[in-house]
Amino acid sequence: MDHKLIIQDIKQGKFEKIYFLHGEEAYFIDAITDAIIEHALEEHERDFNQTILYGKDSDALSIISEAKGYPMMAERRLVVLKEAQDFRGLEDLTPYFESPSEQTIFVVNYKYKKYDTRKKSIKAAAKNGIVFKSDKVPEYKLAEWISAFVSSSGYSVTPKASMLIAEFLGNDLSKIVNELDKLQILVEKGTTINEIHIEENIGISKDYNVFELINAISARDITKANKIVDYFDHNPKATSIIVVVSNLFNHFSKLMKIHFLQNKSREAVAQAVRVPPFVAGQLLSSTKIYNPKKIAANIAILHEYDLKSKGVENSSFTHGQLMKELVYQLMH
Repeated sequence: MDHKLIIQDIKQGKFEKIYFLHGEEAYFIDAITDAIIEHALEEHERDFNQTILYGKDSDALSIISEAKGYPMMAERRLVVLKEAQDFRGLEDLTPYFESPSEQTIFVVNYKYKKYDTRKKSIKAAAKNGIVFKSDKVPEYKLAEWISAFVSSSGYSVTPKASMLIAEFLGNDLSKIVNELDKLQILVEKGTTINEIHIEENIGISKDYNVFELINAISARDITKANKIVDYFDHNPKATSIIVVVSNLFNHFSKLMKIHFLQNKSREAVAQAVRVPPFVAGQLLSSTKIYNPKKIAANIAILHEYDLKSKGVENSSFTHGQLMKELVYQLMH
């Protein structure tokens, strides 16, 4: 079930007795939890009817006691177990999950990893409430997710701006949403957010970033690639060689795969290597510059410099120097 549908029901006052929220992506879990806290009780009801517990400081008997308590001058009680991944007694809550209170909303906020769905507790929770598994957004869908999130807030965003955010902030939705929320305070609703907005308000250079470095190498634009690497050398906080190597490895791996595709239409390539269509077009152009033999050599070079960046057979070169050498070898 999509987290938006769960939140939609919550806002309409449709509550379950149990919400067992677990998985690797903390953002969706927290979004559902926050919605329940906001809508389950009126402000004046919370002092006596809302209990927030934390996993490492809780025990099963106390949690069950809170969940079985009766509401005071309110329709319901709310009990939230936050940081449930630090609570070792979830299986001890099985009797409550099997027979939950009709007057309590009980939320289990279990983040950063999946709970074993074979366990009795989660099966009982699913029988008498909602079990929501929060999966990470795949990296190839991150720019698309950013675009959808921005659109839902009354803005739009250019494909390049979405890619910049995804490349710079990584697969951390909480961090991405936090930065976009701050940006939306500064930019008028209805605006199309572009790379200039990103540079001025989030601090991501529109010209000197990993995304532009890959584009430069992809097009064998030696001058542009050298300028970007020189910027990285003088601004170490902009990125790291580990990020550069990882992204370039993914790039050349995609190019190799494209070379051996039978259908090389932009749409087929986008689907095969899991990128937006406009990126697929850039990759197709790059396959005319890098043949499979050079791509294989470049992948070997990337492996070599990954080891050097970690100190293997390298005792004197800085990461900036290694990046300059790496980029030279990839394009020559």
